[in-house]
Amino acid sequence: MLSAYEIIRKKRDGNSLSAEEIDYFVREYTAGNLPDYQASSFLMATYFTGMSDEEILQFTKSMMSTGVVVDLSDIPGPKADKHSTGGVGDKISLILAPLAAACGVKVPMVSGRGLGHTGGTVDKLESIPGFRTRMSIGEYKQILARVGLVMSAQSEDLVPADRKLYALRDVTATVESIPLITSSIMSKKLSEGIDALVLDVKVGNGAFMRKTADARKLAKYMVKVGKLYGKKVTAYLTDMSQPLGREIGNWDEVVESVMVLRGESKSADIIGLTELLTAEMVSLCTGENLTSAKKRVEKTLASGAGYEKFLDMVRAQGGDLKVIRNPGSYPKPRFVLEAKSVRSGYVSEIDTFGVGMANVKLGGGRAKVGDKVDPVAGITIVKKAGEKVSVGDVLAVVRANDDSRAKAAVEQIISSYVLSASKPAGSKLIKERIS
Repeated sequence: MLSAYEIIRKKRDGNSLSAEEIDYFVREYTAGNLPDYQASSFLMATYFTGMSDEEILQFTKSMMSTGVVVDLSDIPGPKADKHSTGGVGDKISLILAPLAAACGVKVPMVSGRGLGHTGGTVDKLESIPGFRTRMSIGEYKQILARVGLVMSAQSEDLVPADRKLYALRDVTATVESIPLITSSIMSKKLSEGIDALVLDVKVGNGAFMRKTADARKLAKYMVKVGKLYGKKVTAYLTDMSQPLGREIGNWDEVVESVMVLRGESKSADIIGLTELLTAEMVSLCTGENLTSAKKRVEKTLASGAGYEKFLDMVRAQGGDLKVIRNPGSYPKPRFVLEAKSVRSGYVSEIDTFGVGMANVKLGGGRAKVGDKVDPVAGITIVKKAGEKVSVGDVLAVVRANDDSRAKAAVEQIISSYVLSASKPAGSKLIKERIS
């Protein structure tokens, strides 16, 4: 007879679990027959001792088996999704999904909430008044067929095991585990009914994978699992040693995304990465070479067709179009403070993890499961890596509805900036492509 205690002990001691043992633990925890403290122990044991290739594949399979796998075969056209392993200021999905849909790719995107220091696509979307991320699979499919994209949270039927474990990982310091990240991401993505997947694996001081070797290992695991399930999968390693774009925070990231879709933003890092990842989705789905697909994506973005698709999605999912068309009408935070430099020089490094945690302090993220996020809490990055700074220059602007939180975030942001006497060499945003 299988025992959760024996399974935890076996994994703690670095031994491989059988398919039956993994399936038992996942199934029983999802059903509520095992307590959180045993699941936490299992996660921590996995964090320290890892999993073999076979265990990762089985863990992914077992989590998928706790829910339904969506059948999209009755909806014509290629289906693809993109997933990021999480970063600070990473709002790429909000721009990429409507842009890919405008290029003819159906995009059924299931996203998560904020995890640790990183933001969550669902939290960003829910900052739009009325926007619904929870829906039945039937409605999910209807919106996808009608609009060409749908962006939702996990339904009760889709990988319920991951929904429970995802929340537990966030508060037990077990997020940065390659087996757990792989199975979490791929169980959701493989349940969506997609044909192709593009993975954005972040690396740097603001990523869960801080070392390139670890990020590469994670990317290869996810590509391998996807291909074993017959999907077209490509992964990119991209830089997260400073925030993406200028805005951090749920509503502010929606606004920055809208500005890009309207052609009113000069955020080169956001635009360049979005165009590349979208082009990869188009290429995987159509067979078109990447250079040609990128030109088509650039033309589509410039035409405003992606913005119109975004409006179509917001309308279909119950969101208020007035605040999208006029972001200035959105409620304002009570406190706006500036984080000013106490030194002169060039920004040589930004502790992106620290900036992400400053956003959590403001109320823009979660310190524990069940915390509510404040949609107007956020940070505008004024000075990025390589830019010159004088004493008294504003490094960032923070927004919050609590004065003490805002002041604490200001102090953390100031301490997150490292200055040097000479201008540093820039880091490449796109580090590697893995297919």
